[in-house]
Amino acid sequence: MKRSKTTALLLMSTVPLLLTACSSEPEVQVQEGLYTSVEACAEATGDPSACRTAFAQAAAQSADSAPQYASKEECAKEYEADQCVEQRTTAGTSFIGPMMMGFFMGQMLSGAGRAGQAPQAPQSAPAYQDKAKGWAKPAAPTSTGGLNTASRIGTGKAGLAPTGLQPNAAPTVSRGGFGSTARSRSNSSSSFGG
Repeated sequence: MKRSKTTALLLMSTVPLLLTACSSEPEVQVQEGLYTSVEACAEATGDPSACRTAFAQAAAQSADSAPQYASKEECAKEYEADQCVEQRTTAGTSFIGPMMMGFFMGQMLSGAGRAGQAPQAPQSAPAYQDKAKGWAKPAAPTSTGGLNTASRIGTGKAGLAPTGLQPNAAPTVSRGGFGSTARSRSNSSSSFGG
């Protein structure tokens, strides 16, 4: 009987430590959106400066992230023909690929506006829309440092990750800590791009 009481007391004494450890983890929120223009982004988020920054970052990444095809005909099988244009990566490699049709913007919300902390810069990525009106963004880089652009020609959509986000809608908010997520919708109606 003494052993079970001792064990119970030991277990009970560790519960406050576990609860304290769990509750001290700061909750990180990321606001993500898909936009077809800087104006649509500014209307949905109320932050024109962050939208301009995110667009510029996405445009700079566009050629290095775009699906690459050896010919316009191959590209036109998956994308509208007028989207398939010759592009050049930052390494100087030429290829045929779809134009950026929008951009993704994600902002960390925790810590923004707190005293002594600078607002987080938006994270962005180019958005590509295929013939089926599906949207995709570049897949996360591999642990080996990303893709070799010279060997990607002809790989098509291999480097893209599809998304279910609707363009120009109120942003989605993802909360950190135990994997919980929630959607945040604005009360105003928003137009959808296409």
